[in-house]
Amino acid sequence: MKTRLIVAAVSLVLATTACAQKDVETVVASDVSISSPDALTQQQLDIIGQSLAVTYRVVTNVADEQCDKVAGGGKCFVAEIDLTFPIDVQSKDWAIYFSQMRPIQSIVGDEFTISHIKGDLYKIEPSIGFKGVVKGDTKTIQFRGDNWQLAETDAMPNYYIVANGSEPILIESTKVHIDPETGMETRPYVSDFTDPVKHYKRTAADTVEWATSSVLYRNNIATESNPQLAENRILPTPSKVEVRSTDKPVSLKQGIKLTYNEVAPKSIAAAVSRLARVGVLETENGISITLLPLSIKGVSGSYQLDINPQLITIYADDEAGFSYGLASLTSLLDVNTLAVNAMLVEDSPRYDFRGMHIDVSRNFHSKKLILDLLDQMAAYKLNKLHLHMADDEGWRLEIDGLPELTDIGSKRCHDLKEDNCLLPQLGSGPFSDTKVNGYYSKADYIEILQYAAARQIQVIPSMDMPGHSRAAIKSMEARYRKLMKAGLTAEAEQYLLSDRDDKTVYSSVQYYDDNTLNVCMESTFNFIDKVIDEIADLHKTAGVPLSRYHIGADETAGAWLESPMCKAFITSNDKGVKSTSELGAYFIERTSQMLADKGIKAAGWSDGMSHTRPENMPKNVQSNVWDIVAHGGHKRAHQQANLGWQVVLGQPEVLYFDFPYEADPKEHGYYWGIRHNNAQRVHSFMSGNLPANAEQWGDIEGLPFEADDRVKRDENGKILSEPLSKTAKFSGIQGQLWSETVRSDEVAEYLMFPRVIMLAEKAWHQPNWEVPYQYQGAVYNQQSGFFTTEMRQQQALEWQAIANTLGYKELIKLDKANIAYRVPTVGAVIKEGKLYANLIYPGLLIEYRDNGQKWKAYQAGVAVEGDVEVRAIAADGVRKGRSLIVK
Repeated sequence: MKTRLIVAAVSLVLATTACAQKDVETVVASDVSISSPDALTQQQLDIIGQSLAVTYRVVTNVADEQCDKVAGGGKCFVAEIDLTFPIDVQSKDWAIYFSQMRPIQSIVGDEFTISHIKGDLYKIEPSIGFKGVVKGDTKTIQFRGDNWQLAETDAMPNYYIVANGSEPILIESTKVHIDPETGMETRPYVSDFTDPVKHYKRTAADTVEWATSSVLYRNNIATESNPQLAENRILPTPSKVEVRSTDKPVSLKQGIKLTYNEVAPKSIAAAVSRLARVGVLETENGISITLLPLSIKGVSGSYQLDINPQLITIYADDEAGFSYGLASLTSLLDVNTLAVNAMLVEDSPRYDFRGMHIDVSRNFHSKKLILDLLDQMAAYKLNKLHLHMADDEGWRLEIDGLPELTDIGSKRCHDLKEDNCLLPQLGSGPFSDTKVNGYYSKADYIEILQYAAARQIQVIPSMDMPGHSRAAIKSMEARYRKLMKAGLTAEAEQYLLSDRDDKTVYSSVQYYDDNTLNVCMESTFNFIDKVIDEIADLHKTAGVPLSRYHIGADETAGAWLESPMCKAFITSNDKGVKSTSELGAYFIERTSQMLADKGIKAAGWSDGMSHTRPENMPKNVQSNVWDIVAHGGHKRAHQQANLGWQVVLGQPEVLYFDFPYEADPKEHGYYWGIRHNNAQRVHSFMSGNLPANAEQWGDIEGLPFEADDRVKRDENGKILSEPLSKTAKFSGIQGQLWSETVRSDEVAEYLMFPRVIMLAEKAWHQPNWEVPYQYQGAVYNQQSGFFTTEMRQQQALEWQAIANTLGYKELIKLDKANIAYRVPTVGAVIKEGKLYANLIYPGLLIEYRDNGQKWKAYQAGVAVEGDVEVRAIAADGVRKGRSLIVK
């Protein structure tokens, strides 16, 4: 699932596009053309790869009368690709392949064509008007695409050229670069966005402000620097803290000496190692820490932390509680002083499910990243890792007996027949030996499971189905072809996932027409059964039984309509399926029951789960709600919680961490749900009253919206939506990182941290400023007044304390763990020739320079002149944040 790139498209146009797409595939299947006397030689191709200058430029996002009113709903952008040739080229027998994440509506001129291959893969070819080029010529290809391109990172890298059946040649100028100071990817082939209207407005009504230095300065000004606010602060915030003394701090510089009593040392070893990382070691002369059982049993993870000058005692009922007590001690510490005040902390979690999701399918991420993420999740008391390992663009887990899943499905390269790899997508380029390709071996996965278990974290594996399954489908088709050649028909068909005679024309939200499992074939369920059993065996080997499996439950509108196998199935089946419209529900219900029969609980995304018939579902199922609050997203959450399902909230506009931190076209991330989602916004989330967030948030264009939480009925009196019942509750919340634009571990950490810390805050702690839920139903908007002035003030005060805690205490701990968190951009203004600057996290250092000179330490009111830039420095003084010009 879920980039959730929401686009308006009429089915007729999608059908036309998909048909054209199939024709294109037929034409390019061999990618061989008849050589002509002026055909490009291998040496010429090598020169083009090394020296062809490519520039990608968004001209405007302002729609005009030439937008395709059907395909893009009347919304489009204009972009240009400049190709400056290093040699004379007269041949037409070549093509440049590239990723374009928004569908192309039309192209200007007759020199070139742009054809859609699959997903986001396109190719440029010379056309009837191409008369050749001489060395140094620049050809500009202008086109219109659907919707908008509002971020420079939308322009995917790694264009490549193919000619006369040659091996593909990567075009060097389209590679990403790594900024040596920030560690982030840059795209030198992309022209800077400069015009706030043409480059950064979706519509004329759009009120979102480009996060310039002055906008950030205004946003940050209420958050004053006050290190004392961080002194006794623990993240996530405990239920109760009683500070006993501040005049005689308890020093941990001499280390700690643990008395385990009945607690197994290995169960808290990870928490002890985090203390060591900040400088507190186990020593014979250290302050005593004693572990004892709680006198009154609490919920899982509850603990008490009693700090006295000569003794620290942690009381808990389970391993998680003892680990969390040590985590709170670590959070209290200032790494410079290694001292804490005498206090009593009483604590327990708000939600049982405190999760983080990471997509390693779209772009692969290393085992090390996962282990580092698990360590930080444990540090902040998160306890569920939703590991998304299969989607359209990749299958990332070794499965015994199905080697094709990783031999083919784990890599993308230029193989248009897809015998050896999947097609390139998401700027992956033509070669398989790149970090965006890869998979976890069985040993890797077992290590991940055991590492997580040692930190009291449950791993929930996910291989998306029935939609978003292209990697599995193409892998099994390659397996089928191989076994059929060997004359093994029964084996070839055993795990086949697609009907070869299916003529259905459809398009997924990522523009695939072949990414949905055929749910009418028994071989599909053979495959699912095989995969689940193999994953369960890995969990058993790891000593961590598989208790929950996320099936995705994504569907693709329009699939299966012309499948002969589905027509036959609907005509004669004993499953109660009478029409194509029931196939999606049938698949989810059957797969969920298959899991239940194995003692495994099913989970799925809320949209697919909503199509099921609750009476056909196991009683214990989990639904991950990803609906946007501004689009009525509370309704499905309430409806599914009222069914008694375990509902986990994952609202995109606050819990999707692949969205940008700030509204700036240079920021990494997608933006279909919101254009800016910094840590302060995550902190503001009222998870216990979803519709009440309408009082404090705007929609994607910064405009007010209304959330109606009253009972709604249709003309026949049937309830369409209703408030949350008094007996229903949410099971928890989960942050999401989807990886379409996340190509490296460094970018992944940049996008996750420090937002993961705020995720933990929301999952663990219920703030006193959250609007109580109105069970009788209510309408919420920016005038409704449930979120009172006093509540807003309490929220602001709490954020002030948390922001100072991040800046003065917590970010340095991420540095010590080598987490490449986002160093924030600086707010700054110039008043009467003097520079004033601030940050979202007070405590980090700020530097400035004028007219490109040497960077200098910032002091408030320093005199400046000319062009002034500002940047922040990571807490350890090493990494730098992205610089901004003060304006």
